[in-house]
Amino acid sequence: MSALGFEDLLRELAPQVLAALVHRYGQFDACEHAVQEALADAVRQWPVDGVPNQPRAWLVTAASRSLVDAWRSDSARRRREVTAGALLEPVEVADQDDTLVLLFLCCHPALSPPSQLALTLRAVGGLTTAEIAAAFLVPEATMAQRISRAKQRLRGARFALPSETERPQRLSVVLHVLYLMFTEGHTASSGTELGRADLTAEAIRLTRVLLRLLPAECEVTGLLALMLLTDARRAARTDRAGAIVPLAEQRRDLWDTAMITEGVALLERTLGTGPIGPYQLQAAIAAVHDEAVTAQDTDWPQILALYDVLAQVAPGPVVTLSRAVAVAEVHGPRAGLAALGTLDDEARLAHNHRLEAVRAHLLERAGDLAAATESYSRAAKMTASLPEQHYLNLRAARLRS
Repeated sequence: MSALGFEDLLRELAPQVLAALVHRYGQFDACEHAVQEALADAVRQWPVDGVPNQPRAWLVTAASRSLVDAWRSDSARRRREVTAGALLEPVEVADQDDTLVLLFLCCHPALSPPSQLALTLRAVGGLTTAEIAAAFLVPEATMAQRISRAKQRLRGARFALPSETERPQRLSVVLHVLYLMFTEGHTASSGTELGRADLTAEAIRLTRVLLRLLPAECEVTGLLALMLLTDARRAARTDRAGAIVPLAEQRRDLWDTAMITEGVALLERTLGTGPIGPYQLQAAIAAVHDEAVTAQDTDWPQILALYDVLAQVAPGPVVTLSRAVAVAEVHGPRAGLAALGTLDDEARLAHNHRLEAVRAHLLERAGDLAAATESYSRAAKMTASLPEQHYLNLRAARLRS
Protein backbone atom coordinates (compact mmCIF):
# COMPACT_ATOMS: atom_id res chain seq x y z
CA MET A 1 0.00 0.00 0.00
CA SER A 2 1.30 3.45 -0.90
CA ALA A 3 2.04 6.17 1.67
CA LEU A 4 -1.09 7.97 0.49
CA GLY A 5 -3.09 4.77 0.97
CA PHE A 6 -1.85 4.44 4.56
CA GLU A 7 -2.71 8.08 5.21
CA ASP A 8 -6.25 7.67 3.86
CA LEU A 9 -6.85 4.49 5.87
CA LEU A 10 -5.56 6.00 9.10
CA ARG A 11 -7.60 9.17 8.61
CA GLU A 12 -10.74 7.04 8.15
CA LEU A 13 -10.01 4.88 11.18
CA ALA A 14 -8.86 7.62 13.59
CA PRO A 15 -12.32 8.85 14.68
CA GLN A 16 -13.59 5.26 14.93
CA VAL A 17 -10.71 4.32 17.22
CA LEU A 18 -11.17 7.46 19.33
CA ALA A 19 -14.88 6.67 19.65
CA ALA A 20 -14.11 3.13 20.79
CA LEU A 21 -11.66 4.34 23.45
CA VAL A 22 -13.89 7.09 24.79
CA HIS A 23 -16.76 4.60 24.94
CA ARG A 24 -14.68 2.20 27.03
CA TYR A 25 -12.52 4.47 29.16
CA GLY A 26 -13.95 8.01 29.10
CA GLN A 27 -11.37 10.79 29.61
CA PHE A 28 -11.58 12.31 26.14
CA ASP A 29 -8.24 14.12 26.31
CA ALA A 30 -6.22 11.08 27.39
CA CYS A 31 -7.92 8.90 24.79
CA GLU A 32 -7.17 11.34 21.99
CA HIS A 33 -3.49 11.41 22.97
CA ALA A 34 -3.40 7.61 23.06
CA VAL A 35 -4.96 7.41 19.59
CA GLN A 36 -2.29 9.76 18.23
CA GLU A 37 0.38 7.47 19.72
CA ALA A 38 -1.25 4.45 18.10
CA LEU A 39 -1.43 6.18 14.72
CA ALA A 40 2.26 7.04 14.99
CA ASP A 41 3.04 3.38 15.74
CA ALA A 42 1.05 2.35 12.67
CA VAL A 43 2.94 4.78 10.45
CA ARG A 44 6.21 3.22 11.64
CA GLN A 45 5.20 -0.45 11.59
CA TRP A 46 2.64 -1.02 8.84
CA PRO A 47 4.86 -0.07 5.89
CA VAL A 48 7.37 -2.70 7.15
CA ASP A 49 5.09 -5.44 8.53
CA GLY A 50 2.06 -4.86 6.32
CA VAL A 51 -1.45 -3.72 7.22
CA PRO A 52 -3.02 -6.01 9.87
CA ASN A 53 -6.04 -8.08 8.94
CA GLN A 54 -8.07 -6.02 11.39
CA PRO A 55 -6.45 -2.57 11.34
CA ARG A 56 -9.11 -0.94 13.52
CA ALA A 57 -8.71 -3.57 16.24
CA TRP A 58 -4.91 -3.21 16.01
CA LEU A 59 -5.18 0.55 16.57
CA VAL A 60 -7.64 0.17 19.47
CA THR A 61 -5.31 -2.31 21.16
CA ALA A 62 -2.26 -0.12 20.59
CA ALA A 63 -4.07 2.96 21.90
CA SER A 64 -5.26 1.05 24.98
CA ARG A 65 -1.68 0.02 25.73
CA SER A 66 -0.64 3.65 25.40
CA LEU A 67 -3.24 4.56 28.01
CA VAL A 68 -1.81 1.90 30.35
CA ASP A 69 1.68 3.34 29.94
CA ALA A 70 0.42 6.86 30.57
CA TRP A 71 -1.45 5.92 33.73
CA ARG A 72 1.44 3.80 35.05
CA SER A 73 3.80 6.74 34.75
CA ASP A 74 1.38 9.08 36.49
CA SER A 75 2.56 10.44 39.83
CA ALA A 76 -0.65 9.21 41.47
CA ARG A 77 0.19 5.60 40.64
CA ARG A 78 -1.38 4.06 43.69
CA ARG A 79 -4.68 5.87 43.10
CA ARG A 80 -4.75 4.53 39.54
CA GLU A 81 -3.73 0.92 40.19
CA VAL A 82 -7.29 -0.34 39.85
CA THR A 83 -7.81 1.53 36.59
CA ALA A 84 -4.53 0.33 35.12
CA GLY A 85 -5.30 -3.22 36.17
CA ALA A 86 -8.60 -3.10 34.34
CA LEU A 87 -6.87 -1.80 31.26
CA LEU A 88 -4.58 -4.80 31.19
CA GLU A 89 -7.54 -7.04 30.46
CA PRO A 90 -7.83 -8.18 26.81
CA VAL A 91 -9.43 -5.51 24.65
CA GLU A 92 -12.64 -6.60 22.96
CA VAL A 93 -13.27 -4.48 19.89
CA ALA A 94 -16.92 -4.29 18.88
CA ASP A 95 -17.82 -4.43 15.23
CA GLN A 96 -19.98 -1.30 15.25
CA ASP A 97 -18.64 2.12 14.28
CA ASP A 98 -19.26 4.53 17.18
CA THR A 99 -18.16 7.60 15.22
CA LEU A 100 -21.71 8.94 15.17
CA VAL A 101 -21.94 8.65 18.96
CA LEU A 102 -18.63 10.53 19.18
CA LEU A 103 -20.12 13.17 16.89
CA PHE A 104 -23.09 13.71 19.21
CA LEU A 105 -20.76 13.73 22.22
CA CYS A 106 -18.76 16.55 20.66
CA CYS A 107 -22.05 18.44 20.28
CA HIS A 108 -22.87 18.03 23.98
CA PRO A 109 -25.06 20.82 25.44
CA ALA A 110 -22.43 21.46 28.13
CA LEU A 111 -20.28 23.05 25.42
CA SER A 112 -20.81 26.38 23.73
CA PRO A 113 -21.67 26.23 19.99
CA PRO A 114 -18.17 27.41 18.91
CA SER A 115 -16.59 24.75 21.13
CA GLN A 116 -18.93 22.08 19.78
CA LEU A 117 -17.92 22.93 16.23
CA ALA A 118 -14.21 23.15 16.99
CA LEU A 119 -14.04 19.88 18.94
CA THR A 120 -15.98 17.96 16.31
CA LEU A 121 -13.81 19.25 13.48
CA ARG A 122 -10.76 18.20 15.50
CA ALA A 123 -11.89 14.82 16.84
CA VAL A 124 -14.18 13.59 14.05
CA GLY A 125 -13.15 15.62 11.01
CA GLY A 126 -9.42 15.26 11.59
CA LEU A 127 -8.62 18.92 10.98
CA THR A 128 -5.53 20.33 12.66
CA THR A 129 -5.89 23.06 15.25
CA ALA A 130 -4.32 25.50 12.76
CA GLU A 131 -6.89 24.64 10.09
CA ILE A 132 -9.77 25.08 12.51
CA ALA A 133 -8.35 28.40 13.71
CA ALA A 134 -8.14 29.60 10.11
CA ALA A 135 -11.74 28.57 9.48
CA PHE A 136 -12.91 30.51 12.55
CA LEU A 137 -10.55 33.46 11.90
CA VAL A 138 -8.94 33.26 15.36
CA PRO A 139 -5.32 32.72 16.47
CA GLU A 140 -4.16 29.12 16.69
CA ALA A 141 -3.35 29.47 20.40
CA THR A 142 -6.90 30.66 21.09
CA MET A 143 -8.36 27.69 19.25
CA ALA A 144 -6.05 25.26 21.06
CA GLN A 145 -7.30 26.58 24.41
CA ARG A 146 -10.92 26.33 23.27
CA ILE A 147 -10.52 22.70 22.21
CA SER A 148 -8.66 21.83 25.41
CA ARG A 149 -11.37 23.37 27.59
CA ALA A 150 -14.06 21.54 25.61
CA LYS A 151 -12.39 18.18 26.22
CA GLN A 152 -12.10 18.94 29.92
CA ARG A 153 -15.81 19.77 30.15
CA LEU A 154 -16.71 16.42 28.62
CA ARG A 155 -15.15 14.45 31.47
CA GLY A 156 -17.79 12.16 32.87
CA ALA A 157 -20.24 12.78 30.03
CA ARG A 158 -22.28 9.73 29.05
CA PHE A 159 -21.11 8.11 25.80
CA ALA A 160 -24.42 7.37 24.11
CA LEU A 161 -26.77 8.75 21.51
CA PRO A 162 -29.04 11.51 22.90
CA SER A 163 -32.56 10.73 23.98
CA GLU A 164 -35.57 11.54 21.82
CA THR A 165 -36.16 14.78 23.76
CA GLU A 166 -32.52 15.92 23.46
CA ARG A 167 -32.03 14.94 19.84
CA PRO A 168 -33.64 17.88 17.96
CA GLN A 169 -31.55 20.50 19.76
CA ARG A 170 -28.30 18.65 19.26
CA LEU A 171 -29.13 17.52 15.74
CA SER A 172 -29.04 21.10 14.44
CA VAL A 173 -25.49 21.48 15.75
CA VAL A 174 -24.44 18.13 14.30
CA LEU A 175 -25.79 19.15 10.89
CA HIS A 176 -23.97 22.46 11.06
CA VAL A 177 -20.72 20.71 11.98
CA LEU A 178 -21.05 18.29 9.06
CA TYR A 179 -21.82 21.22 6.77
CA LEU A 180 -18.70 23.08 7.95
CA MET A 181 -16.60 19.95 7.55
CA PHE A 182 -17.85 19.58 3.99
CA THR A 183 -17.35 23.24 3.07
CA GLU A 184 -13.79 23.19 4.43
CA GLY A 185 -13.15 20.13 2.27
CA HIS A 186 -14.86 21.64 -0.76
CA THR A 187 -12.88 24.89 -0.58
CA ALA A 188 -10.02 24.76 1.91
CA SER A 189 -9.44 27.90 3.93
CA SER A 190 -5.68 27.62 3.42
CA GLY A 191 -3.03 25.59 1.66
CA THR A 192 -1.88 24.72 -1.83
CA GLU A 193 -4.93 22.70 -2.90
CA LEU A 194 -8.37 24.12 -3.65
CA GLY A 195 -10.11 21.42 -1.65
CA ARG A 196 -9.61 18.35 0.51
CA ALA A 197 -11.40 15.31 -0.86
CA ASP A 198 -10.79 13.39 2.37
CA LEU A 199 -12.90 15.87 4.34
CA THR A 200 -15.75 15.97 1.84
CA ALA A 201 -15.77 12.17 1.71
CA GLU A 202 -15.85 11.90 5.52
CA ALA A 203 -18.61 14.51 5.78
CA ILE A 204 -20.68 12.60 3.21
CA ARG A 205 -20.01 9.28 4.98
CA LEU A 206 -21.07 10.62 8.37
CA THR A 207 -24.17 12.23 6.89
CA ARG A 208 -25.12 8.89 5.34
CA VAL A 209 -24.72 7.26 8.75
CA LEU A 210 -26.87 9.98 10.30
CA LEU A 211 -29.54 9.49 7.63
CA ARG A 212 -29.66 5.75 8.35
CA LEU A 213 -30.24 6.59 11.99
CA LEU A 214 -32.82 9.31 11.29
CA PRO A 215 -34.40 8.50 7.89
CA ALA A 216 -37.43 10.73 8.51
CA GLU A 217 -35.41 13.91 9.18
CA CYS A 218 -35.89 16.09 6.10
CA GLU A 219 -32.89 18.31 6.80
CA VAL A 220 -30.54 15.34 7.13
CA THR A 221 -31.71 14.19 3.69
CA GLY A 222 -31.39 17.75 2.40
CA LEU A 223 -27.83 18.08 3.67
CA LEU A 224 -26.75 14.80 2.07
CA ALA A 225 -28.36 15.90 -1.21
CA LEU A 226 -26.56 19.25 -1.01
CA MET A 227 -23.21 17.57 -0.44
CA LEU A 228 -23.65 15.14 -3.33
CA LEU A 229 -24.88 17.79 -5.76
CA THR A 230 -21.98 20.06 -4.86
CA ASP A 231 -19.23 17.44 -4.73
CA ALA A 232 -20.38 16.14 -8.12
CA ARG A 233 -18.59 19.10 -9.75
CA ARG A 234 -15.23 18.50 -8.05
CA ALA A 235 -13.37 17.11 -11.08
CA ALA A 236 -14.21 20.18 -13.15
CA ARG A 237 -13.38 22.85 -10.56
CA THR A 238 -9.68 22.97 -11.45
CA ASP A 239 -7.72 22.46 -14.65
CA ARG A 240 -4.75 20.11 -15.08
CA ALA A 241 -2.43 22.70 -13.54
CA GLY A 242 -4.65 23.04 -10.48
CA ALA A 243 -5.98 26.48 -11.42
CA ILE A 244 -9.58 27.34 -10.50
CA VAL A 245 -12.21 27.03 -13.22
CA PRO A 246 -15.34 29.15 -12.53
CA LEU A 247 -18.70 27.37 -12.58
CA ALA A 248 -19.77 29.01 -15.84
CA GLU A 249 -16.62 27.74 -17.60
CA GLN A 250 -16.52 24.20 -16.24
CA ARG A 251 -16.65 21.14 -18.48
CA ARG A 252 -19.94 19.63 -17.45
CA ASP A 253 -19.07 16.28 -18.97
CA LEU A 254 -16.62 15.94 -16.06
CA TRP A 255 -19.39 16.25 -13.50
CA ASP A 256 -20.29 13.03 -11.66
CA THR A 257 -23.71 12.11 -13.05
CA ALA A 258 -24.24 9.30 -10.52
CA MET A 259 -23.85 11.73 -7.62
CA ILE A 260 -26.18 14.21 -9.31
CA THR A 261 -28.78 11.51 -9.89
CA GLU A 262 -28.61 10.39 -6.25
CA GLY A 263 -28.72 13.97 -4.97
CA VAL A 264 -31.75 14.88 -7.05
CA ALA A 265 -33.54 11.67 -6.02
CA LEU A 266 -32.92 12.43 -2.33
CA LEU A 267 -34.23 15.95 -2.81
CA GLU A 268 -37.36 14.81 -4.63
CA ARG A 269 -37.97 12.23 -1.91
CA THR A 270 -37.89 14.74 0.93
CA LEU A 271 -39.37 17.96 -0.47
CA GLY A 272 -42.95 18.41 0.68
CA THR A 273 -42.78 15.72 3.33
CA GLY A 274 -42.01 18.05 6.24
CA PRO A 275 -40.86 21.54 7.20
CA ILE A 276 -38.63 23.17 4.60
CA GLY A 277 -35.16 23.96 5.92
CA PRO A 278 -32.01 25.71 4.71
CA TYR A 279 -30.21 22.55 3.62
CA GLN A 280 -33.12 21.44 1.45
CA LEU A 281 -33.26 24.89 -0.14
CA GLN A 282 -29.53 24.98 -0.79
CA ALA A 283 -29.75 21.50 -2.28
CA ALA A 284 -32.55 22.69 -4.57
CA ILE A 285 -30.34 25.57 -5.75
CA ALA A 286 -27.47 23.16 -6.39
CA ALA A 287 -29.83 20.89 -8.34
CA VAL A 288 -30.86 23.74 -10.65
CA HIS A 289 -27.19 24.36 -11.44
CA ASP A 290 -26.42 20.67 -11.95
CA GLU A 291 -29.38 19.98 -14.21
CA ALA A 292 -28.54 22.81 -16.65
CA VAL A 293 -26.95 21.34 -19.78
CA THR A 294 -24.88 24.50 -20.29
CA ALA A 295 -24.21 27.57 -18.15
CA GLN A 296 -26.51 29.56 -20.43
CA ASP A 297 -29.35 27.13 -19.70
CA THR A 298 -29.23 27.83 -15.95
CA ASP A 299 -32.64 28.88 -14.65
CA TRP A 300 -31.48 31.95 -12.71
CA PRO A 301 -35.01 33.25 -11.98
CA GLN A 302 -35.75 29.95 -10.21
CA ILE A 303 -32.46 30.19 -8.29
CA LEU A 304 -33.28 33.75 -7.22
CA ALA A 305 -36.73 32.65 -6.07
CA LEU A 306 -35.15 29.89 -3.99
CA TYR A 307 -32.72 32.38 -2.46
CA ASP A 308 -35.65 34.63 -1.59
CA VAL A 309 -37.18 31.77 0.37
CA LEU A 310 -33.83 30.88 1.92
CA ALA A 311 -33.40 34.48 3.07
CA GLN A 312 -36.68 34.15 4.97
CA VAL A 313 -35.97 30.71 6.43
CA ALA A 314 -32.32 31.29 7.37
CA PRO A 315 -31.34 34.94 6.91
CA GLY A 316 -27.66 35.81 7.17
CA PRO A 317 -24.78 37.53 5.39
CA VAL A 318 -23.67 34.46 3.44
CA VAL A 319 -27.18 34.02 2.03
CA THR A 320 -27.31 37.72 1.12
CA LEU A 321 -23.92 37.39 -0.59
CA SER A 322 -25.00 34.42 -2.69
CA ARG A 323 -28.37 35.98 -3.45
CA ALA A 324 -26.62 39.08 -4.83
CA VAL A 325 -25.05 36.92 -7.54
CA ALA A 326 -28.48 35.60 -8.52
CA VAL A 327 -29.88 39.14 -8.52
CA ALA A 328 -27.10 40.17 -10.91
CA GLU A 329 -27.87 37.29 -13.25
CA VAL A 330 -31.57 38.16 -13.37
CA HIS A 331 -31.59 41.96 -13.09
CA GLY A 332 -28.07 42.97 -14.09
CA PRO A 333 -24.75 43.60 -12.29
CA ARG A 334 -25.74 47.03 -10.91
CA ALA A 335 -28.73 45.48 -9.15
CA GLY A 336 -26.42 42.80 -7.78
CA LEU A 337 -24.00 45.45 -6.49
CA ALA A 338 -26.87 47.25 -4.78
CA ALA A 339 -27.84 44.04 -3.00
CA LEU A 340 -24.21 43.50 -2.08
CA GLY A 341 -23.96 46.97 -0.60
CA THR A 342 -26.14 45.95 2.31
CA LEU A 343 -23.19 43.87 3.59
CA ASP A 344 -20.60 46.66 3.74
CA ASP A 345 -21.06 47.07 7.51
CA GLU A 346 -21.42 43.35 8.24
CA ALA A 347 -18.74 42.51 10.81
CA ARG A 348 -18.90 38.79 10.11
CA LEU A 349 -17.63 39.38 6.56
CA ALA A 350 -15.06 42.04 7.41
CA HIS A 351 -12.15 39.61 7.10
CA ASN A 352 -13.69 37.28 4.52
CA HIS A 353 -12.39 37.55 0.97
CA ARG A 354 -15.61 36.30 -0.62
CA LEU A 355 -17.46 39.60 -0.26
CA GLU A 356 -14.67 41.45 -2.04
CA ALA A 357 -14.33 38.71 -4.68
CA VAL A 358 -18.05 38.84 -5.54
CA ARG A 359 -17.89 42.64 -5.62
CA ALA A 360 -14.97 42.45 -8.05
CA HIS A 361 -16.86 40.04 -10.32
CA LEU A 362 -19.94 42.26 -10.44
CA LEU A 363 -17.88 45.44 -10.97
CA GLU A 364 -16.13 43.72 -13.88
CA ARG A 365 -19.48 42.76 -15.41
CA ALA A 366 -20.70 46.33 -14.91
CA GLY A 367 -17.69 47.69 -16.85
CA ASP A 368 -15.97 49.40 -13.91
CA LEU A 369 -12.64 47.73 -14.56
CA ALA A 370 -10.48 49.95 -12.33
CA ALA A 371 -12.66 49.31 -9.28
CA ALA A 372 -12.89 45.62 -10.16
CA THR A 373 -9.09 45.38 -10.32
CA GLU A 374 -8.76 46.89 -6.87
CA SER A 375 -11.38 44.55 -5.43
CA TYR A 376 -9.75 41.47 -6.96
CA SER A 377 -6.39 42.51 -5.48
CA ARG A 378 -7.89 43.16 -2.05
CA ALA A 379 -9.67 39.81 -2.09
CA ALA A 380 -6.44 38.01 -2.99
CA LYS A 381 -4.72 39.47 0.06
CA MET A 382 -7.52 38.32 2.36
CA THR A 383 -7.39 34.57 1.62
CA ALA A 384 -4.84 31.98 2.76
CA SER A 385 -5.80 29.62 -0.08
CA LEU A 386 -3.05 29.68 -2.70
CA PRO A 387 -5.31 28.59 -5.60
CA GLU A 388 -7.78 31.36 -4.74
CA GLN A 389 -4.96 33.89 -4.43
CA HIS A 390 -3.66 32.86 -7.84
CA TYR A 391 -7.11 33.07 -9.44
CA LEU A 392 -7.93 36.48 -7.97
CA ASN A 393 -4.52 37.96 -8.80
CA LEU A 394 -4.80 36.59 -12.33
CA ARG A 395 -8.19 38.27 -12.78
CA ALA A 396 -6.73 41.55 -11.57
CA ALA A 397 -3.71 41.23 -13.88
CA ARG A 398 -5.92 40.57 -16.91
CA LEU A 399 -7.93 43.71 -16.24
CA ARG A 400 -4.76 45.80 -15.95
CA SER A 401 -3.41 44.60 -19.31
